[in-house]
Amino acid sequence: MAVVTISREIYSEGSYIGEKVADGLGYHFVSKDGIEKIFLEYGLVEFGKVYESIEGFWTRFDDMRSTTIEFLKQVILALANHGNVVIVGRGAFAVLGAFADVLNVRVQAPLPFRVKRAMEKEEITESHEAEVFLKKRDRERDAFVESFYNIRWVDAAPKAFDMVINTGKVPPDMATAWVVEALRDLKKRKEDAELTTKTIEVDPELAGTVSKVLGCYDTH
Repeated sequence: MAVVTISREIYSEGSYIGEKVADGLGYHFVSKDGIEKIFLEYGLVEFGKVYESIEGFWTRFDDMRSTTIEFLKQVILALANHGNVVIVGRGAFAVLGAFADVLNVRVQAPLPFRVKRAMEKEEITESHEAEVFLKKRDRERDAFVESFYNIRWVDAAPKAFDMVINTGKVPPDMATAWVVEALRDLKKRKEDAELTTKTIEVDPELAGTVSKVLGCYDTH
């Protein structure tokens, strides 16, 4: 059993790599949609709405904000405890950074590369509009992580990841192979580690909800 977290810049192909890694290993792929399904089981706010109101929501100090932040952390821990998952985004690297059986990956790419991808996918006709779009989304993602963990992204990022991949130079399929190989090696070397995701204590009801959303009732 092991866990991969993938933090990525938008349109750097990080989600694609995450899906391919999950397919190659037979792991569960968990993105924003999967975590949102767990939130909805508890009647909590959708992540899409969180991002839409990023400047307002994450600067508030109220019970709803505190509940959302704490529950997200518990969901990430529960997913990791279930095992054999690839978690994309949601700041999972910061929650799981101390565990020996977690591989934390950062995927990024030069802005011109991402501009081209954004223009194709978002049907944006002007490159400067795509650049504005990307920079706005980058700020939103940075604000999410910084507010959740009360850390400055620029300080935390250099030390937070086991692998940093630039898809402007490394093709996504090659990056996928690298991550799969690194994880297989990690699984061989973690046997004597004391702190693994199996030591995480998870509320039984939340564990059941995670299993339901993943469609898997076996822990790995």
